[in-house]
Amino acid sequence: TFPMAAKVSVKGNDMHPLFQWLTSKEKNGVLDAEIKWNFGKFLVNEKGQLVAYFPSKVTPMSDEIVSKL
Repeated sequence: TFPMAAKVSVKGNDMHPLFQWLTSKEKNGVLDAEIKWNFGKFLVNEKGQLVAYFPSKVTPMSDEIVSKL
């Protein structure tokens, strides 16, 4: 009975608060990330802390990502 997903802005003046947090080191305490294209991947741990950002060119099963799981 609640929305599972919605279209949101990931860039610009109307950026969704989640993406404001994910892309700003000032807010997430870890890194600044610039979303340049679709399929960027953010890794967040079980405590809700940002671990890493991977751009679109990094595949989901790459050693770069899998090694952090």
